[in-house]
Amino acid sequence: MRATGLATAGIGLVLGLALLVGTASAQPAPPTRDDIVGKLNHFEQAAEIDIPALKLQVMERAKARIKNDPGPVNRLPIAPDLANLPAFTAQIQFDADTPIIQPASYQTVGRLADALVHASLLPYTFLIVGRVESNTKTREANAILSQRRADAIRDVLVNTFKISTKRLHPIGLGEEQFLDRARPTSAANAQLQILTFAKLPEEEPARPAAAPAPATKKPAKKH
Repeated sequence: MRATGLATAGIGLVLGLALLVGTASAQPAPPTRDDIVGKLNHFEQAAEIDIPALKLQVMERAKARIKNDPGPVNRLPIAPDLANLPAFTAQIQFDADTPIIQPASYQTVGRLADALVHASLLPYTFLIVGRVESNTKTREANAILSQRRADAIRDVLVNTFKISTKRLHPIGLGEEQFLDRARPTSAANAQLQILTFAKLPEEEPARPAAAPAPATKKPAKKH
């Protein structure tokens, strides 16, 4: 009986180790800096998108109770022009229903920061686009969560990696623009995207200071 028990325990240990190895191997390798740069450095033309207006539209559409809503599969994207921008899709893991980034994704966020300070990307601004997959929560709750997650990535890039806040524009699209419309509940729809949005405005060269006017001599007083 003792030998049988040891054998059973040994099999359990082997299965447990195999499960751990399988889980580790299932984790995607983090992207390299060059992977990200290669996706984002093909900018041609800025998209004519008003970001504050788009944020408002997302929330209004998510809150609206549309009688003839076609459902998540047929729902039209709210900002189709985003598809024309260079994009990198990042598998950032968050704690469930929160904007808290899981430690397993810290390296990916660091690689994003490395890419954004690469010489070929320094002239540009970027959208940080958060989304979620279709689930049991309301569209409004998902829109809010996606915005908070985009904000969280922006905050880490700014506060930890010192990326200029002027270069980063977080926007949450919730369920209003799926990455995989054919499968709204797919985890692929919860992936975050970085999109090259526009060129930074060129700074005006500093004007040389005007030369001081020559001092005028006061006439000498006559005695």
